[in-house]
Amino acid sequence: MDAILERLRKALEGRYSVEGPLGEGGMALVYLARDIKHDRQVAVKVLRPELAASLGADRFLREIQITAKLQHPHILPLYDSGDADGLLFYVMPFVEGESLSEYVAREKQLSIDDALRITREVAEALGHAHSYGLIHRDIKPENIMMSGGHAIVADFGIAKAVSDAGGGQMTQTGTTIGTPAYMSPEQAAGAVDLDGRTDLYSLGCMLYEMLVGQIPFTGPTAQAIIARHTMDQVPPPNIMRQSISPELEDVIFCAMAKSPADRFRTAHEMIDALKTIETGGMPKLRSTQARQRQSTMMLAPPTPWRRALVPALSALGAVAVAIAIWQVFLTGGPQRPGAIDGGLDPSRIAVLYFQDLTPGGELSYVADGLTEGLIERLQTVRGLTVISRNGVAPFRDPQTPRDSIARVLETGSVVAGTVERVGADIRVTARLIEGESGADIDRANFQLPEAGLLAAQDSVVETVSRFLRQRLGEEVRAREARSATASVEAWGLLQRALRLKKDAELRVAAREYDAAAAALDEADSLLALAEAADAEWVDPTIERGWVAYRRAAQLEEGAAARPWLESAMRHAERALARWGSARALELRGTVRYRQWDLKLSTDPDVQRRLLESARADLEAAVQADPTLAQARITLSLLFYDLEDVPAALLAAQRGYEEDAYLENADDLLNRMFWGSLDLENFGQARRWCDEGSRRFPRDWRFVSCRLWLMATPAVEANAAEAWQLRARLDSLVRHPFLRTQGDYLVAGIVGRAGMADSARSLFLAARQQVRPQFDPELELISLEAYLRTLIGDFDESIDLLKRVGAANPDHDFREAAGTWWWRSIRDHPRFSEVVGGG
Repeated sequence: MDAILERLRKALEGRYSVEGPLGEGGMALVYLARDIKHDRQVAVKVLRPELAASLGADRFLREIQITAKLQHPHILPLYDSGDADGLLFYVMPFVEGESLSEYVAREKQLSIDDALRITREVAEALGHAHSYGLIHRDIKPENIMMSGGHAIVADFGIAKAVSDAGGGQMTQTGTTIGTPAYMSPEQAAGAVDLDGRTDLYSLGCMLYEMLVGQIPFTGPTAQAIIARHTMDQVPPPNIMRQSISPELEDVIFCAMAKSPADRFRTAHEMIDALKTIETGGMPKLRSTQARQRQSTMMLAPPTPWRRALVPALSALGAVAVAIAIWQVFLTGGPQRPGAIDGGLDPSRIAVLYFQDLTPGGELSYVADGLTEGLIERLQTVRGLTVISRNGVAPFRDPQTPRDSIARVLETGSVVAGTVERVGADIRVTARLIEGESGADIDRANFQLPEAGLLAAQDSVVETVSRFLRQRLGEEVRAREARSATASVEAWGLLQRALRLKKDAELRVAAREYDAAAAALDEADSLLALAEAADAEWVDPTIERGWVAYRRAAQLEEGAAARPWLESAMRHAERALARWGSARALELRGTVRYRQWDLKLSTDPDVQRRLLESARADLEAAVQADPTLAQARITLSLLFYDLEDVPAALLAAQRGYEEDAYLENADDLLNRMFWGSLDLENFGQARRWCDEGSRRFPRDWRFVSCRLWLMATPAVEANAAEAWQLRARLDSLVRHPFLRTQGDYLVAGIVGRAGMADSARSLFLAARQQVRPQFDPELELISLEAYLRTLIGDFDESIDLLKRVGAANPDHDFREAAGTWWWRSIRDHPRFSEVVGGG
């Protein structure tokens, strides 16, 4: 850089006095200089030499002159450009102040008024430039300068000049135009026919960041971030900041729509929408995600209490959450994995290099690859701290005591392993070791053919990672329990009760309900004894609440569940009143949600308050302890009941990210599958279904999800595969509802595969199996109505929906009518008979 500075000083002598470096970016080095003729400070930007060499001076300078015509109060003008001793440079004003990036980093979240004003000013600059056919291509906070509180867009047209001048040579230099965190899907895909809507996408990302304090999509690599921009729905910012109105949220959704056709057509459209919000109006928007919310709002059920529910949750829920969080932290805060009794933190892990046991170290490359892959995989897990490869590299000697290594690295858990040849196979052994003592906690063996080793390496890493996370979770919980009580008797009683609770769940799965009830009763008795043995220990009280909840959820129906839920609530209230605990909040919120779901009260105001308080408790619990994945699952269900599918999906995704020990991975994957499918995000739905099928092959939900995918546009219909999945489902479930649902799905798949007459016969056979005992609300008939649309039986579909409506007079189908599931019949002349009662 010093050599370039000297070259620049000599070449520009007499025109500019170059004082020194200001910084550097992906394309240019920036220097502070004084314009001698006009006696003013300027910023001289020099293209990186490797980039300039590939572009050619003449064409670059010709292209960059186009930007000189941009004269706008929110655009940083181009003063000069040229070739200085082979250095391609351009000159802009030096702006004293900070960039928007620095401003956001300092403030964390901007006021809504400031964020709207800055966004509008940038949009005005974009509108002006777009009218000249110029696209910025790299809108981001670093390229927005703040001067006197107003936004000024820098480097306008530079990216286009570089791109146009370089043509196909850009890839050769390794230079990327744009920044992954703000890049539109089409720009990331390398589209050459970009227009101003790509800048509007970046501006939407920037507005999101100003309001929330973080970018919409993150990831471990640039490729991962780009993939999320391309595939994932925008996380609703209102979840992170409740003061963001639905209308403002919709502006972000519209600007960040995946397809340019669903975004604002011009910057001026976006400006109009921002001005409408500033004056308290509701803008008309184009994106699918925004339209879906607005259609849900406009088609909301007419019942007064239901119509008022969502606004009430936003206002009253925020207050309740604040009070609940204050209560938790006032009384000592949540229990979380961490150092116990001043010892080493078990969630801090050292993965030592696996030992190659073969003669001559034949498999050393395998041992090192598995070790480094495992380190990288575990480093992505929130809630775990993993020592880097360099950190563990000095401890390759297997003779070094593991507890000594743990003390040096301050890790409560150590992973060690071996690789050896067994016949034609390779055996990998992984050991989880307690850092404090150096004793083995558990070990597992994984064996695979040597011929497929490289292809299977990622799979082995993932399998070992899952084993370690699950086993580590059990150890962390056991150590937390031991450290939380001084009573050996109380700890032993609680462990016996937990085993009985697990046994009860297995009994329920086997339909041994009396045995399950007996196990739960015995567990409650043991927990009561544990409470008596250590009256200062909160865990037995919370676990008694969960035992009562399990009794209500697994063994009782309707009003019979009421006394058990009331018992669970009493335990939760005792725990909160005496100790305060995020887990107690989770329990109370879950119980309240169950009470609401069972409709135990006929008073709509009571029901509304139950749902409000359930949401408040659960949100407070995850705010205080983000690792409570089960609370996020319940939140996801709650948001579904509010018809807020994006929020439901986000709650599940956050739970999946925070579930460091994989306790709830199956439930979370299922929730993410359904959220993605309902949002028409078929790529993500396939991803979560595939992940669930791979990790939980005996879970009926991940057999069923494959049938559901084939009954939608997500994948191609395959009748033979559908029949195989249906047979697999029979081996996993006994409930007649699920089996009949499988029959219906196969019928729909057969119809999608082009065999409409066969599908109709299968529909009729499935309908004969439907019984009020297991389908009182005719959900299976509603499913048939959707599947009939796949073969063009629209009148039959509408007749079935009318039948469902007659059986459920309180249900208003207009809520669901705006979703993609019913797109094919929304324009049917008879559809008003369903949504309008015609």
